[in-house]
Amino acid sequence: MKNKKSIYIIASILLLVDQTIKIIIRNTMELYQEIKVIPNLFSIYYVENNGAAFSIFGNKTILLIIISILCLIIINKFIIEENLPKYTTIPLGFLLGGIVGNLIDRILYQSVTDYLSIFIFKYSFPVFNIADIAITLSTIFLIIAFTINEYKSTKNKS
Repeated sequence: MKNKKSIYIIASILLLVDQTIKIIIRNTMELYQEIKVIPNLFSIYYVENNGAAFSIFGNKTILLIIISILCLIIINKFIIEENLPKYTTIPLGFLLGGIVGNLIDRILYQSVTDYLSIFIFKYSFPVFNIADIAITLSTIFLIIAFTINEYKSTKNKS
């Protein structure tokens, strides 16, 4: 049970950080304003994304809200019903916090506040935020961890 409580604490901390930064960005910068932190590498660039990653499903806010809520229901059901290994605590907390952070933006503003811009070797990555980082990294980690766990489980059975 302690492990499960920690997941929600981590999610809450990530959500607080995510929403605080987004509030600061929305209240101190103009839309499309850019602050170059490291020229030709990293900047704070305020944009609003009314889609998902890479702006897919643009202007499909209701669909993205429904998908987010369904994901939260599935993840919470998984957390409640499964005996989770300790190594899933942080990634599941990050995943929940990230989904809720972007969901709040979609509900309140019909778009997600993005502000981190990276430019490497003449390639400009899509602008993103802390919630996006949390969702992406936690998903990658969980896929790898569960794949390795499944492989070990299958190998032990044979």
